[in-house]
Amino acid sequence: MNYGIVSQEQLEQIDTILASKLIKLGVDCVIIIDMAGNIITAKDNGESKYDVYSFAALAAGNFATVDAMAKLVGEAEFSLLFHKGQESNIHFSKIDDELLLISMFGKDISLGFLRLNVVEAIEQIRKVWEGGNG
Repeated sequence: MNYGIVSQEQLEQIDTILASKLIKLGVDCVIIIDMAGNIITAKDNGESKYDVYSFAALAAGNFATVDAMAKLVGEAEFSLLFHKGQESNIHFSKIDDELLLISMFGKDISLGFLRLNVVEAIEQIRKVWEGGNG
């Protein structure tokens, strides 16, 4: 997937997917970043107070660190990461080798339900990217 030449129409379609699959579900904020921490797009519920730029940079570093740990234990990768807090949770999922989808959500959403919606959203996002670049 070459996200470097994403059209405005593709970004709007991806934002619609993020809004319908994740924000509507109750996710506070969802970000798609590249592995360097650059934001491709971000959506929130209108109430989130996250500094998405700092978050994206730290998330990329976190994912890279865990990727290195996976290799130390003989895994090719850990394609999913989850951090659970008392009030807030963070879910990372790879879209492809270049992109991560990061969801920040509260305790009212079950991890299983979120993961199901993330998988569906990623499938739809891949189709949008392939439609414009394939």
